[in-house]
Amino acid sequence: MAAVAKKDTKDVKLYNYSWTGKDKTGKVIKGEVRAGGEHVVLATLRRQGLQQISVKKVSTRGGKKITEKDITIFTRQLAVMMKAGVPLLQSFDIVGKGHANPSVGKLLLDIKTEVETGSSLGQAFRKYPQHFDALFCNLVAAGEQAGILDALLDRLATYKEKILAIKSKIKGALFYPIAVIAIGIIIVTVIMIFVIPVFKDLFKSFGADLPAPTQIVLNMSEFFVAYWWIMLGIGVGTFFAVSYTYKRSTAMQRSFDRLLLRLPVFGDVIRKASIARWCRTLSTMFAAGVPLVESLDSVAGAAGNYVYYEATKRIQNEVSTGTSLTVAMQNANVFPSMVMQMTAIGEESGALDSMLSKVADFFEQEVDDSVDALASLMEPAIMVILGGLIGGLVVAMYLPIFKLGGAV
Repeated sequence: MAAVAKKDTKDVKLYNYSWTGKDKTGKVIKGEVRAGGEHVVLATLRRQGLQQISVKKVSTRGGKKITEKDITIFTRQLAVMMKAGVPLLQSFDIVGKGHANPSVGKLLLDIKTEVETGSSLGQAFRKYPQHFDALFCNLVAAGEQAGILDALLDRLATYKEKILAIKSKIKGALFYPIAVIAIGIIIVTVIMIFVIPVFKDLFKSFGADLPAPTQIVLNMSEFFVAYWWIMLGIGVGTFFAVSYTYKRSTAMQRSFDRLLLRLPVFGDVIRKASIARWCRTLSTMFAAGVPLVESLDSVAGAAGNYVYYEATKRIQNEVSTGTSLTVAMQNANVFPSMVMQMTAIGEESGALDSMLSKVADFFEQEVDDSVDALASLMEPAIMVILGGLIGGLVVAMYLPIFKLGGAV
């Protein structure tokens, strides 16, 4: 169905409308369109010769936030339908209407409208940078120009699935210890504020000196009771202040990401994940025919660590002046020798994309193995620490009672 011209929709708020009507043969036709009002939809449908038209505004309330997983699933679905020969606009209709999240359906309808009004698919995606990054748009544009959009969408879907898997592994490794530590802090706080004061009143009736561990815990409890709201305010304020500053301060991002890479156990996992994403992104871009210097623009942002972002920018500058990729990577001094050797072989043999893909596979497996080993080691360590902390508090509280019982 024809849509309203771009020049008429630039300053008009658009809404989603579902419609039904009958063509000249009496066949019932249904569809969905994005327009500035019901009268626009009716006028457009009547110009197409439809009769007995019914138009209804589609509510988009209740839609959840669009996640990276939603975009990954959409990319895979679109790739499958394009390979099956389903027309592009019909593919958007199928995926959008079948999605459980109304926000995704609205986004896909907006993109479909852009394509209907004359934009290329790559240009339509570029209008939504919060959901489709430069790498995504560049690959789609390259696929359109080369006439291999279905193949590049398949490659892009595979890339996003692998990157999403790495992120999920890292988040999974961090979630368990953070959750256990948070629960431990809450339990200790509750004990300090509500349980220990009860023991304090009991100990006053003893009329004897308390053991040193018990007295220390009682003093800590008094501090918690008196200043818990200040401690909470400082903690919450510090969290939001650091988050706000991190998003806006390049220096803080650089320092924080360097610190992450130097952490005793987690740093190695984060480094391997960054290298895997770096190699996977460059392999995908290079295989799609995107020039190396241009590819490095997308690679810089895809590594997920500011140290590798800066290193990639230096590599890009050197490559643009004629330096080989391998030499530029050696000068950056952030890649292990195995990565540089595989890159050198890829450059010499003309199979750089294949070699980088193998490197990415290797480091993705390394991340999987490291995360599994980390999870198995951290569980008992955290249990011992929390058990010792809470057990120490309990023993400190019962020491006066044991002392009293021994005296009797």
